[in-house]
Formats: sequence, C-alpha cells, structure tokens
Amino acid sequence: MKNRLEEIRKRQGIKQEELAAALEVSRQTIGSLENGRYNPSIILAFKIARYFNMKIEDIFIYEEDEQ
Repeated sequence: MKNRLEEIRKRQGIKQEELAAALEVSRQTIGSLENGRYNPSIILAFKIARYFNMKIEDIFIYEEDEQ
C-alpha cells in the first residue's frame, strides 16, 4: 500500500521520533511505514489520520491490484 505519510509529516515539520511518540510506536515503525515496508493496522491508520486531522484515504492509497 502506498502512502503520503512522509510527505505530510515533513510538510508539518514533525520528526519521525515525535510522531512515533504521539502514536505510541517506535521510530522504526514510522520509517517502515514511510518506506512501504509495513502496512499499518486499521487502528494505527486511524490514529495517524486523527493525528494529522485527515481522512485515512488521504494518507494511505489502496490500489486494487495489491493483495
């Protein structure tokens, strides 16, 4: 699943460490999400969307051919 997490985080001037602390995950988890190595749980996706006051689908891009 593709995402715009890094773009959104950097645009708001937030460090990976700050976002990780706010979401109660590791900095490595944020890095893995941003690099597409890890897809978030639905709960984490909601937490990220709420943190940025955005819709999940504005951050995470689901493509039909991904399974």
